[in-house]
Amino acid sequence: MNTIESIILRELRQLPPSQQNEVLDFVQFLRRKSFNIPKKSVRGLCADLPFDLTEQDITEARQEMWGNLGEEEL
Repeated sequence: MNTIESIILRELRQLPPSQQNEVLDFVQFLRRKSFNIPKKSVRGLCADLPFDLTEQDITEARQEMWGNLGEEEL
């Protein structure tokens, strides 16, 4: 009896390796898609934390981290 798995395997074996890799990529894409994990923004992920992060806080942190980027220290 031919199951879908045996049919796919038989067809897969007839493909050149490059196309077999494409099949593998597609199968992995389908698996990831089936999980359908909802995406949240950073604010959404931090919404239940006990602090309030403002745009000003983010701007100041960026300035502290990246403010001297490109300047050589003497």
